[in-house]
Amino acid sequence: MITMVGFDGDDTLWHSEGYYQAAHAAFSEILGHYVDLGDRGLHDDMLLTERRNLALFGYGAKGMTLSMVETAIALTDARISAKDIHRLVEIGKGVLQHPVELLPGIREAVEAVADEHAVVLITKGDLFHQEKKVARSGLADLFRRIEIVSEKNADTYRRLLDEFAVTPAQFAMVGNSLRSDIEPVVRLGGWGVHVPYHVTWSHELDHGLGDSHERMLTVESPAGIPAAVRALGELAAG
Repeated sequence: MITMVGFDGDDTLWHSEGYYQAAHAAFSEILGHYVDLGDRGLHDDMLLTERRNLALFGYGAKGMTLSMVETAIALTDARISAKDIHRLVEIGKGVLQHPVELLPGIREAVEAVADEHAVVLITKGDLFHQEKKVARSGLADLFRRIEIVSEKNADTYRRLLDEFAVTPAQFAMVGNSLRSDIEPVVRLGGWGVHVPYHVTWSHELDHGLGDSHERMLTVESPAGIPAAVRALGELAAG
């Protein structure tokens, strides 16, 4: 049976990726004054830089900002002005200061799951930024544990499950990312509730799961989460 349910934070509990998408659009506008964007794969160049820097800067707005500056300097052959580099830094600060807006119905969904299971929050990213978002969300009181991790992979989940004293078969993870939230858990023998978000960072699209998996259910909105967890619980007990 399922005894514990984990929830992702960004784009599962509150909106996040839209602010990053807006930052990338502003980045493109600035770079457009220096290079012909039609002849450059700006999105691909930026993604490669971000991936290369993940081991150094981790996830989140700070790493994105440093990667924007690095990419801008490289693509303009260092012609970008100090004024425009400052504009890139301000774009990053704007992402760090964005409001925390909950997805419709998510508080009710978490409360319903918490009535039947222990619930924990497992989110990745910059510690300071994530702590602020958790505090501003008003949801912290619903979770037995709040874990902010640098990466979500099998080793991370295995460590957390050992700390929680639950087996993978007793654990279900709710999230919008198949790569970070669902795949590592189901590969360990746990369960997943996938709640797709309307936009997804390209890095998170790289995963090994198909459209469906016997240990995963997909719901269209937070309202479907409690029923999905119950259905997976029946499978787990079964």
